[in-house]
Amino acid sequence: MSAMPWHTSPRLQLGHFPTPLDLLPRLSEELGGPRIWLKRDDCSGLAHGGNKTRKLEFLTGAAREAGADTLLTFGAVQSNHCRQTAAAAARLGFDCHLVLARMVQRDHKDYETGGNVLLDELLGAALHFTELAEAEALAARLVADLEAAGKTPYVIPGGGSNATGAQGYAVCAEELVQQCAAQDVALETVIHASSSAGTQAGLLWGFAHLGAAPRVLGVNVSQPDPATVKARIQKILSDLDERAPAPTPVDIEVNHAYFGTAYGQPTAECIEAIRMVARLEGLLFDPVYSGKAVAALIDQINIGNFSDARDVILIHTGGTPVLSVYDDAFV
Repeated sequence: MSAMPWHTSPRLQLGHFPTPLDLLPRLSEELGGPRIWLKRDDCSGLAHGGNKTRKLEFLTGAAREAGADTLLTFGAVQSNHCRQTAAAAARLGFDCHLVLARMVQRDHKDYETGGNVLLDELLGAALHFTELAEAEALAARLVADLEAAGKTPYVIPGGGSNATGAQGYAVCAEELVQQCAAQDVALETVIHASSSAGTQAGLLWGFAHLGAAPRVLGVNVSQPDPATVKARIQKILSDLDERAPAPTPVDIEVNHAYFGTAYGQPTAECIEAIRMVARLEGLLFDPVYSGKAVAALIDQINIGNFSDARDVILIHTGGTPVLSVYDDAFV
């Protein structure tokens, strides 16, 4: 395979790649639809893994190239991205500041001390809790304070989702093309939780450069209006095209049917799906991101939307550390 555009970008090794592409035989049999394959990005390493590790390889590469000594990023209180950023900083010797916004209405007693927050602290990050409306101003003050103290901060956007970070999912697209060819998997449909848009944009851009054209179905888990997610994806795609134009048009597909009432609030279907896959396959998903993607996959199969498909691929984007602060959702 000839060199793709992302192979020339600064990149620091953080994860265990390629992640496995595993068949889920018992779930496939239970649903009676296509063979279900799981792209195990929960196994990417770096403090319980997850999809942000791929993005952080390029983002930390850019930070190192810029001469930064400190990483600063944003997320919800239980942000998987912030946890993986803290782990990347520890691995590479950066200082790390996390702006944790209270975006989710939960009264769990451990919500601001357990789950990912506990891991953030163990990884040595400085945590700054704030209300969502004040997060941007707080980050600006932190940057100014760090610079005044002689530090060189590098600001990473929420979710690691910009053109730099999205290159990590172009690499994932490349892995999937190679793995599907080696494992006799039909690269027809790829499903994943879609939120800050870097995962979906990177996949679409990567597949286009590779001459592959699977359906990439993003399951909206974060925005009350799915048009917001689509706009984010389009913006990142446009920025990626400035680096290397995609040779073919891409189709942005975002499904809003599994969102529920709000970001961070699990649906009954999500909880049921997490239980089903745990008991059939011994695999764990989270109720904020990946669990809603599983619920979407199960429902789409049950209503017959994949009746003509031989294979479907679900990307496990990680997130299981939050299960401990969502235990009340499984009662």
